[in-house]
Amino acid sequence: MCCFSQSEVSSSPLLFLIYLLRRRLKVDTSLSPGFIHSRFELVPSSSCQTPAELWTMRGSRFIPDHTLMSYRAPDLAVNFLSDNFSERPADALVLDVACGSGWVAKLMVELGFRHFVGVDGSKGMLEQAAKTGLYQDLRLAVLGTQSLPAQTGVFDVVIIVGALDAGFAPVSVVRELCHAAKPGGFVCMARGDHRGAAAHEYKTDLERELQLMEEEGLWSLVGAQQADRYMEDPHLKTERAEDMWEEQYISGTVYLYKKSIHPSAIKINY
Repeated sequence: MCCFSQSEVSSSPLLFLIYLLRRRLKVDTSLSPGFIHSRFELVPSSSCQTPAELWTMRGSRFIPDHTLMSYRAPDLAVNFLSDNFSERPADALVLDVACGSGWVAKLMVELGFRHFVGVDGSKGMLEQAAKTGLYQDLRLAVLGTQSLPAQTGVFDVVIIVGALDAGFAPVSVVRELCHAAKPGGFVCMARGDHRGAAAHEYKTDLERELQLMEEEGLWSLVGAQQADRYMEDPHLKTERAEDMWEEQYISGTVYLYKKSIHPSAIKINY
């Protein structure tokens, strides 16, 4: 039986990542949160206390773990963006924020996009992204702690998938995303509706900020696509999912905004 409660997993990105690792490696779930059990060793979690450090430790396992969780967010975001993008993809400059191992860029290349700048808070993830050969530039930055390392007003597309949640990127990051997009450019954001008070509060604050930015004339909403099967519910008990082959999903949303051609002159401090 899993030693984490639903509230613990939903409120802690670190526990969520440990949960994924355990499912991936099918290990003894009775282990305490003080250890991450792999096939080869026990690694004290004190050595990777932040989400960025944990991503670094297991960057190469990101896609397998999320595939295991039926993680559809990258496909949902890229397809929704493509359906609303009328320019030549091959000419577009894309800022892939929280790029991870390059999953989003791989999908966008299939649709004709060719020019990418990636940003992530994990050196390990950036190393994985570099191996794809798709990025012209990769930059290290922890969202919310450091300023987004991107030029102002030059990107045709700014995309972020999965990082907009409690414990990862603060809501204030969305203004930096808008700041990086060129006038008329797109900002695409995808996030899951995880359980717990922290996740609910984050979504409320996020959508309030998105609406406020629209009222300020910074951008306009192109659309918000709801997805019932965003990813497998991480709160589903491991034994139940594996023994009964049961699929349960959480919902999610892809938000797509278009930056105003003449955005209001509002000072943004970074």
